[in-house]
Amino acid sequence: MNFFESHFWYTKRQRNGILFLLLTLIIVLVSIDILNNREEFVYNEYEFDLIQQKIDSLKRLETLKTAYKEHKFNPNYLTDYKAYRLGLTSEEIDRLFLFRKNGNFVNSKEEFQQVTRVSDSILNHIAPLFSFPKWVSKQKTAVSQKRKSSSKTIGLNLVSVEDLMDIKGMEFKIAKRILAYRKRLGGYSLSNQLYEVYDLRNDLVPVILKRHPLLHPPNIPKTNVNQATFKEILSNPYLDYGLTKKIMQLKDEQLRINDLEDLKKIDSFPLENFDRIALYLCAE
Repeated sequence: MNFFESHFWYTKRQRNGILFLLLTLIIVLVSIDILNNREEFVYNEYEFDLIQQKIDSLKRLETLKTAYKEHKFNPNYLTDYKAYRLGLTSEEIDRLFLFRKNGNFVNSKEEFQQVTRVSDSILNHIAPLFSFPKWVSKQKTAVSQKRKSSSKTIGLNLVSVEDLMDIKGMEFKIAKRILAYRKRLGGYSLSNQLYEVYDLRNDLVPVILKRHPLLHPPNIPKTNVNQATFKEILSNPYLDYGLTKKIMQLKDEQLRINDLEDLKKIDSFPLENFDRIALYLCAE
């Protein structure tokens, strides 16, 4: 009995030592578990570049606020040093130099941005300093007045990017997108197809149509759904791969589509686009 008591009896100092050892083990185990479950940082190069570009842009803007108080100048004759002071990057000024080397001139702040690809924030800071020859302003005014006087006879399907740029609030990239979508459709058949142009402000659509109404709807050749191949039906700008596949399945099931109205039987068919789809299809 004395033998067992000697092995299970400890002094107060020994008990404190054992307790400290247990607490140390628990802390070590918890720390290991936390480290094993910690999410690793994932380096995203694209996001890092975006953040870096934003930082660079803010630095350039800060430089612009304090560094330059320039006189007005013609941007066609920018030098490397002046471009640097204005906050342009070497790539941006090189694009302008290449443009000028080919004998071309920029005649507006929009054209300057188109050539150099400077950001909107930089352009807004330096554009008030631009000074173009008087004959440029007179020519632009004359061209603008000429376009306005004849704009009613142009029509939406014949309008150019330059004609659209006469509209207040119109952006160059949106004007190009309107013409690109017109080409994809084969011409605007309905006035409200303008609302389908990506990123075009809804409030600009009535303004565009008032200036350039739909005077000449296109004559779009229709594809016979009963004889067309999968690829020919898919070329319809309002049909995607899944819906085209369902149309082909319906044709196989019925052997023949007697009326385009039969397409409405298809599950999840976009009824709101039926009139637009029918512009390009027929059932004969």
